[in-house]
Amino acid sequence: MDPVIVVGAGPVGLALSLALAAQDVPVVLLDEGSGTDDPRPARTVVLRPDTAALVARIGCTTLADEATHWQGWRSMRRKQLMRQVPLGDDGGPAPLHIPQHALSRGLREAIAGQKLIQVATGSRLDSLEQDAHGVTVHTRGPEATWWRASHLVGCDGARSTVRKLLGVRFPGRTAVERHAVAALRAELPWPGEAVLHRQPPWRGGGDEVSARPLPDDVWRLDWLLPARGELVTPDALVARLRDTLAGWCGETPPYELLDTGVYTLHHRLARRWRVGRAFLAGDAAHLLGAVGTQGLDEGLRDADNLAWKLAQAWHHGASPALLDSYQAERRTAVAGRLRAADQSLPILRGGGGLRTYLPGAASGHDTLLADGHLGYGPLGAPPSYPHSPLAPPHAQGSTAVGTAPGGPVADVRVTTPDGTSARLRDRLGRGQLLVVLVAPGTGVWDRRHWLTAGVMPRLAAAVTALPVRAELLVTEAYPGASAHNVLLVRPDGHLVDAFGGVRPADLYAAADAARGGSPSAADTDAERGDRIVNIN
Repeated sequence: MDPVIVVGAGPVGLALSLALAAQDVPVVLLDEGSGTDDPRPARTVVLRPDTAALVARIGCTTLADEATHWQGWRSMRRKQLMRQVPLGDDGGPAPLHIPQHALSRGLREAIAGQKLIQVATGSRLDSLEQDAHGVTVHTRGPEATWWRASHLVGCDGARSTVRKLLGVRFPGRTAVERHAVAALRAELPWPGEAVLHRQPPWRGGGDEVSARPLPDDVWRLDWLLPARGELVTPDALVARLRDTLAGWCGETPPYELLDTGVYTLHHRLARRWRVGRAFLAGDAAHLLGAVGTQGLDEGLRDADNLAWKLAQAWHHGASPALLDSYQAERRTAVAGRLRAADQSLPILRGGGGLRTYLPGAASGHDTLLADGHLGYGPLGAPPSYPHSPLAPPHAQGSTAVGTAPGGPVADVRVTTPDGTSARLRDRLGRGQLLVVLVAPGTGVWDRRHWLTAGVMPRLAAAVTALPVRAELLVTEAYPGASAHNVLLVRPDGHLVDAFGGVRPADLYAAADAARGGSPSAADTDAERGDRIVNIN
């Protein structure tokens, strides 16, 4: 079969290519650039635990040395400490902070060792043609080239050529927030902690400034600016930086300025994320980022969601429901994130009416902002897909556990029948479902006898009989689960269903629903998107 074409070599396109290759799908990655990324220390990304685990799983080489987990979160208003949250070993999940160029370089280094990925640099897409069996595209560059693919994914950014060729509208709001940023090396009073300071008390402090740590005493500072204010000159930004450091440290400490910039955030959502055999992901499909929300987080979740579905289609064929579920799940989740951010903005940025001045309003604002930055609540928590078209019908044997169907599973420690021990997230992204048996006390079992002990023989036979490949795992405990509960987990880590014991028929039905039903009608829906579009 023809490979999958991924257009765009930003972090989302690189991650999607690696995720597909990990599931034995060949990829052609069309990179309009030279294959390298210019270092920009002030351009950084924050990854939540689920997306950090994804980029680690697909082989990113720079996480250990060039990224840092926040040790805590500190929120201040004027001269008052409003909230302090320990993170990591002493508290909640710690976001991972890394320069974007370092993330991209780590992903490129992983691709360099992948035989299934062909990178075509200097390749600018200018036409796209679909038929019932695949996609044909043309690129300009050093040599004009035609390419053929089974499917195509546009990860080519906010000005996506793929989106324009498909005729997909990209409505939304312009200039939602505007920030000045600086990366510098300095010693600040809160090593390892991220800081959000609202209404700082010094002259020229503005409405909000944040500091986020990176390795080697490097920090990224962000100042919230008026959305449509005047230009920020380099001298004005340096003066703002010095005033901020003096306000925090008592006097301006020694510092090394590494990079500066000004950026504007927009909120947009593509009307369609799938047209026939072509898909949109990342900034080509959505723009967000206000009040701490992370656009790259959502782009990586797009890649994780789509990769296993394209892998199923490539290896075994896919029903229309499976590929349609990408838009149904991911667009709905991002729309909810955008809606939560848009509803929060009037409250947090002014115009919130009497609510702004009610007792407790300030602490409520800090909670909202912390949710966005730390990855909690509607502004930041990993998405669930409770109304997915892949959700199985209710089964009599279903049981409730600590994760609702469609939600992201807890990262518990699991063991395979051959005795290999790992985190559950380490077993994701391999193009197969996971069947997890909750069996307290199995840590003392002789692993050589697992397949012949208790319910294991019957469960192993049920897993072998499933309509799609699945891996059988055992865990000593799972939140909210009882002994002998069985969990069915998708390749992207979302729960399909949980059962109160070994129920082969229910397990089969749930697995069949998770693949979108029989692929006997595979690809017939591609004709709906047949079109030829060109850019001169």
